[in-house]
Amino acid sequence: MRHTLRAATLIAAGLAAPALAAAADYPEKPVRFVVPFPPGGGTDALARILATKLTEYWNQQVIIDNRSGVQGSLGTAVAAKAAADGYTIALGHSGALVINPHMYANPGYNTLKDFAPVTRGTEMPYVLVLHPSVPAKTMKELAALAKAHPGRLTFASTSAGPQLMGELFRHTTGTDMVHVPYKGAGPAVVDLLGGHVGIMFTVPTSVGPHIRSGKLRALSVSGGKREESLPDIPTMTEAGFKDFGEAREWYGIVAPSGTSAEVIGRLNTAMVRALKEPDVLKRLQPLAQAPVPSTPAEFGDYIRTQYGLWGKVVKATGAKAN
Repeated sequence: MRHTLRAATLIAAGLAAPALAAAADYPEKPVRFVVPFPPGGGTDALARILATKLTEYWNQQVIIDNRSGVQGSLGTAVAAKAAADGYTIALGHSGALVINPHMYANPGYNTLKDFAPVTRGTEMPYVLVLHPSVPAKTMKELAALAKAHPGRLTFASTSAGPQLMGELFRHTTGTDMVHVPYKGAGPAVVDLLGGHVGIMFTVPTSVGPHIRSGKLRALSVSGGKREESLPDIPTMTEAGFKDFGEAREWYGIVAPSGTSAEVIGRLNTAMVRALKEPDVLKRLQPLAQAPVPSTPAEFGDYIRTQYGLWGKVVKATGAKAN
């Protein structure tokens, strides 16, 4: 029996040794970083900041691969199907990971099975913005306007989270607004600035400069406190809409399921280090993205909790993918 156990131990050690050696040398070639949205939004901004740091740490290029479409599902599915060798990682987006699976019959992946969590990345509030031609200065005025003109107001969305915020507004106020989906924040903001759509729930990364310049009017932000980069904008709770109070968008880093624990550990170490760098913090501050690095296990638990919570919101609002 002892000989059998010793042989098994030696075999296991022999199998583990190449994996450990590979992890110690990782990465030995460029790493693809899949971003499931086009350039110009919060996901792309964070990914490019992190990619610059990882390239510096590893002396290997980290290549951004923007794969937009289906509210983030297309790029997320690409990452789910990639080889689990550590050379494809993805920007995990809250809408794509924990909302889309409740809104699409088959988003192309199983969030709880197809990904290995690496770390939480950043989180930020949603901000409700209007084109200046929409005559509302508060959320209550917007609700009254929508009730007076059913089907006349349009709201843009760039992913499932902003869409669900709009659906929640319609649901809680009993109003009728037309949903206009976009592939990403860049094209949506262009149309909002042009007055082609009137309303948008989004993140400060995408619209902060336009709010400060007066090109867009912000009514409120989600979260338990006011956003530091937009201190004059009241929270949605302050505006009388407590059901929106704690809703936040978040980003993290994931790899295909099956990626070795050793490689996940090296990825986590590098990502967490980058998220704590003073120059990274300085670049994230005007984007209103607050770093929330974590262990892989903590991020996995967070994904599962968020998956359940947003599933309930989708069911309550009756939101549909479109």
